[in-house]
Amino acid sequence: MKHKAKPVFLLGLLFLALGPLGAQKEPQKADKPVLDGGRMIFPLPGRRAEPKPAAPDRAELTVVFSGEDLELDFRKSYLATEAQVFTALYEGLFSYNPFTLEPVPAAAASWRLSEDKKVWTFTIRQNAQFWNGDPLRAEDFLAAWLSVLDPARESPYSSLFDVIEGARDYRLGKTTDPSSVGISAEGEKTLVVRLNAPASFFPSMLCHHSFSPIHPSMLNLERWPAPISNGPFYVSEVRDNDVYLAKNERYWDADRVSLKRIHLYFTDDAEESTAMWNSGEARWIAGNVNLDGLTDRGGIMVNPMFATHYYYTRSTGPWKDHRLRRALALALPWEEIREGHFLPAKSLIYPIPGYPKIDGIETEDAEEARRLLEEAGFPKGVGLPELVIRITPSEDADRIAKLMASSWMRLGIPVKLDVVPYNQYFRSLKGDDYNVGSSTWIGDFADPYTFLQMWRRDSNLNDAANDDQDYEDLMEKSMGEEGEERLVTLSKAEQLLLDRGMVLPVSYTPALNVVDTDEIDGWFPNVLDIHPFKYFRFKAFKPLPGVTMTR
Repeated sequence: MKHKAKPVFLLGLLFLALGPLGAQKEPQKADKPVLDGGRMIFPLPGRRAEPKPAAPDRAELTVVFSGEDLELDFRKSYLATEAQVFTALYEGLFSYNPFTLEPVPAAAASWRLSEDKKVWTFTIRQNAQFWNGDPLRAEDFLAAWLSVLDPARESPYSSLFDVIEGARDYRLGKTTDPSSVGISAEGEKTLVVRLNAPASFFPSMLCHHSFSPIHPSMLNLERWPAPISNGPFYVSEVRDNDVYLAKNERYWDADRVSLKRIHLYFTDDAEESTAMWNSGEARWIAGNVNLDGLTDRGGIMVNPMFATHYYYTRSTGPWKDHRLRRALALALPWEEIREGHFLPAKSLIYPIPGYPKIDGIETEDAEEARRLLEEAGFPKGVGLPELVIRITPSEDADRIAKLMASSWMRLGIPVKLDVVPYNQYFRSLKGDDYNVGSSTWIGDFADPYTFLQMWRRDSNLNDAANDDQDYEDLMEKSMGEEGEERLVTLSKAEQLLLDRGMVLPVSYTPALNVVDTDEIDGWFPNVLDIHPFKYFRFKAFKPLPGVTMTR
């Protein structure tokens, strides 16, 4: 997503009070967190909260994100910040309910499902259009989706489309005829989608920005400085660290959109974002911030998120042998590795209702690790090449990587640490010059599939190069199942990833935001940390008792 992933890989939340990725930082420790209306709040020591000045312009909302190059072409995007921005610009057939994250009708006015539950027929709203006034057509969805699937484009989320008939073969270049893909425009406002098997989660998947339409004039453009979008807002101006959005008055549901303008400011300077909060200029900080420097801490929100921070071992060279990967996992001091993380993770997928309990990784067994090395033909690690652990320049990543290195060197395996800057890290994970990497993945929708599809052989998100026929068979089996039966099969696939040392889970990552919900309505904590801008509005002023307000 995220949601995704949200979806994003590494959050890099180096907050003074919480430390990286939810870990508390000495010597300042928060008291125990408490639940307040479904929110997890961390009490902080220090100054008493002071009220902020009133927002200078109640028609414009200023939001601060971590500094990064904003990619407006959703076909290329994979960061959580971009997914959040896209809720303002693009809209697919369904969108997220801001509170429950359930799919709600968006560009789709209605739909029909065939008796075998494999053919979806969508009717596009008659009054749906792009911000320039051009009508939104079924053809705009068809062309956009085929564009995402174009093998030459290598869109990060193209494998999400594999549930659609013929989509996998088309994106892999095995077929070149677009008509072989189960997507067709049958009239200006009718889109028909044929699936390989019933998929009850399909509407939830369609909330993801990869399933948005594209204006015909933008299909072949390599850069989208100011896209002709179809969402509730459009890009009105872009400057250095500032992106300005204006309300799309032609949006089909414009009457529901309250904000006139949105100012997005990008910075990695925690003191700068803190000052913008304290002055009242920014009402939502979704990036780096000095929590201890906030004059009003009433906006600090920490809530559970459908996200996991993990390391993985690439299935390349000798590490294709799952016995070797299992040996690496068993040699680790898991209690030390997860130390300081508020929500330690023993499995990949954050527990959700109905999903079977997984036997996670939690016990060190160096003796079994040595036995597996010998069984695989590398007694005491002799003959194994240097193992490269790739990390970001963060204190927690350095700590964990050194624990891993010392554990594996005790097995006789040569290890090297490779530190890559944040702005290059995710691209570097696509290379073949390392063996162990790390990610934080936020689900794009609240279903295990959003985590497990990444590890499929042909997935564009398969940085671990997982190539396991047993895993493929389980994932294929799940595509023809529904309900509890499907979740059981998916849990078996996850168990395989853990048992064969593919994924090394560290923690479930909480969402941390600083947001003024006393003044802003429509922002709700949720497990994907996605907050559709469409529903934001400034709350009405409430005068004190006995005071009459005049204008």
